[in-house]
Amino acid sequence: MEDQPVVHHPTRTENPPPNEPSASQPEQRATFGEVLANREYRGVFGASVLSWVGDYLAKAAVTALVYQQTQSAGAAAATFAISFAPWVLLGPLLAAVAERYPYRTVMIVSDLARMVLIALVAVPDLPVPVLIGLLFLTALGNPPYDAARSALLPSILTGDRLVVGLSLNLSAGQAAQIAGYLAGGFLAALNPRASLLLDAATFGLSALLLATFVTRRPAANARAARRNLLRETADGFRVVFGIPALRGIAILVFSVTLFAIVPEGLAAVWAHHLEPGASDAERGFAQGLIMLANPAGFVLGGIVVGRILAPDTKRMLIRPLALLCPLVLVPALLNPSLTMVCLMAAACGFCVAGMMPTANGLFVQALPNVYRARAFGVMQSGVQVMQGSAVLITGLLANRWALHEVVGLWSVAGVVLVLVALSVWPPQDRFAAAIERARRLNEAPAAG
Repeated sequence: MEDQPVVHHPTRTENPPPNEPSASQPEQRATFGEVLANREYRGVFGASVLSWVGDYLAKAAVTALVYQQTQSAGAAAATFAISFAPWVLLGPLLAAVAERYPYRTVMIVSDLARMVLIALVAVPDLPVPVLIGLLFLTALGNPPYDAARSALLPSILTGDRLVVGLSLNLSAGQAAQIAGYLAGGFLAALNPRASLLLDAATFGLSALLLATFVTRRPAANARAARRNLLRETADGFRVVFGIPALRGIAILVFSVTLFAIVPEGLAAVWAHHLEPGASDAERGFAQGLIMLANPAGFVLGGIVVGRILAPDTKRMLIRPLALLCPLVLVPALLNPSLTMVCLMAAACGFCVAGMMPTANGLFVQALPNVYRARAFGVMQSGVQVMQGSAVLITGLLANRWALHEVVGLWSVAGVVLVLVALSVWPPQDRFAAAIERARRLNEAPAAG
């Protein structure tokens, strides 16, 4: 089967970025300095970091605010979880909408809309249903913004610079999660509404950075080529699962995601399991350590693999690192100590950071430009579903069996599943053919 999209090809595509290395030239290793020297990337990176920190501040603040008003753990959990709902329910559709407009415009409009909505959440004495409704509307801005950013980056960075840029983005996102949750927990105890207003300000600053630093480009999906929005959304699924190179990456990413999230998602339960006679403060500290271990390992992996290793080595490591993700959690069967649990979670984060940016870089190179946002919507929605399902299933299993046994056996199953995913991983020539075909499509002259 050839690497050929099974969808209608639009008549107009975005021109490819210059200076793409030819197949005959060895790809040079990029540095963080080279990536950050790009003015547009600095704008996108700065805007993303601001939005991430603000989001985590707001999650901590809103959860505390709702709990203060209701004294209900269920209401607080629902408030925290509402940010994932748009991706699961509408992610691919909103990503298809993003492709109908210039990516820069989509990101700026999403930022400004979220700025206004999150500021409304800070209004005193709002009923909880209204507050949760406003949060849902705010979260609707995430899929088009994230899809547009993912689709825009390959137009700004090429080759290994793109992989390093993606690695830098992912590591910064994890660092922002650590900083945002720590600062958000502190501010939420003092003044939750101040945290929300600070989040609104970060959206405004993000929009300003994008308007100042990022060049306006035409919409990827030209008006003349548009069809029914649901059909265009379905095209995103057909591209991801119809091109063997993209399908292989998607299967591997979804498989890894089912297991990498477990330590963080079950941190509260694991802390109670490890410290049954401890005080609430001690269990809370243990929970925080487990939750922070994964992003800490992720940051380290992004720096070590993303910066130090050569591009060919990074690509060779995709498969072994993917297999290590569940494998490093198998020792949970031995009922490890808190220190070992944190080390296992950190190792898992390290492996994810080592393989995801490179896999993402391969994915976007093999993807025709016009499908970037829609394909990202499919991938991100799938990741959200896998993460939520993994935490839900292992949590339910832990109601009947010891948590360390559940995590260990779940991870053993993960090793088997990743091995199956690796068995359908396309050979290198299939990736090369898909990348070459995407390049030719991207270079096709635009129709008037």
